[in-house]
Amino acid sequence: MWLLKHKVPVIIGIFGVLLFSSVLCHRELAVTAAVTDWGLSFQSQGSAPVGNATSDALAKYDAYYVGNTNDSVIYLTFDAGYESGDTPAILDALKKHNAPACFFVVSNYIETAPELVKRMVDEGHIVGNHTSTHPDMSKISDKAAFEKELKGVEEQFKTLTGKELPKFYRPPQGKFSEENLKQAQELGYKTIFWSLAYVDWYADNQPTHDEAFNKLIPRIHNGAIVLLHSTSSTNAQILDELLTKYEQMGYRFGSLDELVNA
Repeated sequence: MWLLKHKVPVIIGIFGVLLFSSVLCHRELAVTAAVTDWGLSFQSQGSAPVGNATSDALAKYDAYYVGNTNDSVIYLTFDAGYESGDTPAILDALKKHNAPACFFVVSNYIETAPELVKRMVDEGHIVGNHTSTHPDMSKISDKAAFEKELKGVEEQFKTLTGKELPKFYRPPQGKFSEENLKQAQELGYKTIFWSLAYVDWYADNQPTHDEAFNKLIPRIHNGAIVLLHSTSSTNAQILDELLTKYEQMGYRFGSLDELVNA
């Protein structure tokens, strides 16, 4: 728990600087074992950002960061490292808007918030794999060690729900290597990055309502995969209003199943 509540946000905070840097190199994903921090560069309001790997390059490994940019659809995803007490309000807002979402959970979350995991499933959401211990997966080159991080969540989920865990994987901190993408694909997983996020993970320094909307409204776009954290009190407070605004802008909410089957 200490790792998830304290160490991880610090590490992710460093990544956040990279994520929101105004200068990012747009390039094809090299066929090497080089480590990559997922990053985005927003070119124009209302348009999908440029990732530091193209959709076509990622598609070779069943990986995605954006959906169909000709379709006014949004894919909502939440990273869940621990339960902060904000998830019930998030689930309430999703239910009100009939909006499917994917919650990427770690082992600790399943252990400490089993009823919320079951509620996610019962209300039609996808529970995805965010690894057992939230490590830097790009540093794991051994396939057995990589698989162990994913299998732990799979086994816990099946024990809790009696169901197989849907094969959606999000690399912790957005850190990955080409080898990681291959390993996930070989295990039957779809790797899900994102095309819109904002700094919402610091429990003691939450964004204001206006700060959140200033990021999440102008940068929304067709096919957006939106990354939010379920540990954010701001997200719990604004989600109903945010989804209402997205609907007013003409967007609908799709599931990751729809994304990968399109």
